[in-house]
Amino acid sequence: MNIKTQIEFRKLDKNYFSEMMVLIKQLNPNRESKVLEQRLKHMFESDAYHCFGLFKKGVLIGLIGCWKSIRLYSGRQLELDNVIIDTKMQSKGYGKLFFNFIEDWALKNGYQAIGLNTYVENSRSHKFYFNEGFRILGFHFQKMFKC
Repeated sequence: MNIKTQIEFRKLDKNYFSEMMVLIKQLNPNRESKVLEQRLKHMFESDAYHCFGLFKKGVLIGLIGCWKSIRLYSGRQLELDNVIIDTKMQSKGYGKLFFNFIEDWALKNGYQAIGLNTYVENSRSHKFYFNEGFRILGFHFQKMFKC
């Protein structure tokens, strides 16, 4: 069966939190659920944030958070955040379909580029992003504060 006939893309809102948290915990297994949920709620309060879901037969199997930004090096850019395909559904073509949707949405909404960060140890994602035409521009540095 053609996987395209089984899927749909939807813009997500706070009503999808419980389904989203299942996927978010797959990407962030060592972070406390309550903290992740608080952060996600705060993200949805920002006008700069969009989140899209990939559904298979009505079940959320993927999500991509998107931040609107303008960068000197790229212009109007859609910064992808928390790109997740359910671990049971990976390597079946769903990621490619989801990225095709996101790229089409970005182009229709006037973006000139798509950017993203990925965890260094997530080598499977690196291969996927290279195959999708992404290239490494630099390193992402971070300094955490003790709060």
